[in-house]
Order: sequence, then structure tokens, then C-alpha cells
Amino acid sequence: MLIRIVRMTFAPDSVDAFLDQFDESAPHIRAFPGCRYLELWRDQDTPAAFSTHSHWEDEEALEQYRNSDLFQSTWATVKPLFAARPEAHSYSVIRSSGAIEKEPPADED
Repeated sequence: MLIRIVRMTFAPDSVDAFLDQFDESAPHIRAFPGCRYLELWRDQDTPAAFSTHSHWEDEEALEQYRNSDLFQSTWATVKPLFAARPEAHSYSVIRSSGAIEKEPPADED
């Protein structure tokens, strides 16, 4: 699984236009083959900054989305609204929550 975080900062007067576009596009992105999860976060300290948090089956699934008409049309609408260059990062899970939640070994003194 590939986890993708994309941080986007918008001009303050463009935030509503972005949110409208996200609300319109999100169901289609979520239904795209290979997308397992999609969420939008808003920065607590910078209200015009948002991050998308998405899970993809693998890098190939993300690339298929990025080469799709859906991505191209969404990006064309959102790109003019940016106040700063977006930052995208991809991650893979190396320690799952299940592994972290296990009881730590007892101290042997």
C-alpha cells in the first residue's frame, strides 16, 4: 500500500472554490481503481492550507490516477488557486498500528 500526502496552500479568497472542487471530485477519486481511502485535512494554524491523505494499492495505481482524465481536469481547475507550490510525499507503512499497540515486553530487573 502507498500512502500519499499532498499539502496545498491557496489564496485565502480561493479556499471556497477549492472546497467546492474537492467536494465535486472526491467521490470520483475515491471510486478510482486502486484508491482505498481519501481524506482532506485543514491546517489548524494556516486556514488556507490543506492536505489530502490518500491510500493507494500501489505506486502503479497512483500513477494510473495521475495520468487519468479525472486528475487532469481536477488539477486544471485547482492549480490556478494555489498561493504556493504544492508538496507531495509518498509513504509506505513499516510499522502498523497493530504492531505498535502490542504490549511492550516487561522489564526484567
